[in-house]
Amino acid sequence: MLNNYETAFILTPVLSDAQMKEAVEKFKGLLTSEGAEILNEECWGLKKLAYPIQNKSTGFYALLQFKGEPSLVEKLELQFRRDERIIRFLTFRLDKYAVEYAAKRVNKFKAEKEG
Repeated sequence: MLNNYETAFILTPVLSDAQMKEAVEKFKGLLTSEGAEILNEECWGLKKLAYPIQNKSTGFYALLQFKGEPSLVEKLELQFRRDERIIRFLTFRLDKYAVEYAAKRVNKFKAEKEG
């Protein structure tokens, strides 16, 4: 059974834009190679952290929404743990209400970008 998931992760701030994009592409590639469907991708850029992590006060935030098998989350999180560029991550399953909310949020975001 396929579930909807959202994963947010923070990349170390010492990366260049190209390195940050490459890291995001790596995780998107991992998801699609395992049969997941990427529903939405957002890069929020460099943000200040609420508290220092590994002596860093900022990080690149990225968010991926995808549909996939439950076993996929374990593989994804293992890769997050192994990648030294990732300083924090959080993955959670979206229930039907969260899926509706996420779709509305994405549509609003796209409308603001176009308008």
